[in-house]
Amino acid sequence: MNISGGKRASAEADRAEADRTDGSGRGTPGRRSVLGGLFAVPVLSGLVAAAGPASALAAEPRKAPAAADELVRGQERRYNFPLLTPGTRLLMPPGVKAVPVLDYYHRPHAASTVSAWPYITAANGATVDASVMPERGAPTRVAMLDGFTEGWYELIHTSGRADRVMWDASTMPFLFVYGEFGGTDEEPYRDRFYALALQPMSRNPYRRGTSIS
Repeated sequence: MNISGGKRASAEADRAEADRTDGSGRGTPGRRSVLGGLFAVPVLSGLVAAAGPASALAAEPRKAPAAADELVRGQERRYNFPLLTPGTRLLMPPGVKAVPVLDYYHRPHAASTVSAWPYITAANGATVDASVMPERGAPTRVAMLDGFTEGWYELIHTSGRADRVMWDASTMPFLFVYGEFGGTDEEPYRDRFYALALQPMSRNPYRRGTSIS
């Protein structure tokens, strides 16, 4: 998996940004300690990879071919406040489809509906344009994307920085998209987090109508 960025700061600056708080001004812990717990829910406990500078991210090499039913995961990339802000744009190739993951924090399962990117169903049931990051307090967005003719996405920040991630869509045709924007009422989420996680996958672990506990 290849990652490139425009106006990228040094590796030291990336590490410093990673250790900052989420910027809500409410005394929340740094993102490494808190978001490690945030992204360990429910299925992400098996999907999380350590955050790090963009230059250090790469898919782990495989020692043997994967079995047909084995879930192969690319490197997860996380974006957080203050780099991720309302108005940040997420671009995808044409033809991508999205299947929402419902009831994510309790009994996550795939919805029976499919929509054309960038439109997906958020946690409150509303259809939203997922290509634009919302204001703080917006409902959670979780979906599995497929239909990639090319494996890439690009995040364009309001600061002018652009991060482009590319991968082999023939081996990992799915992309897991998880956005928590502070709209979850229950603990420990509440309004503490403003984050986006993206991860290529070889298959969709969420079957429609089948919950994963």
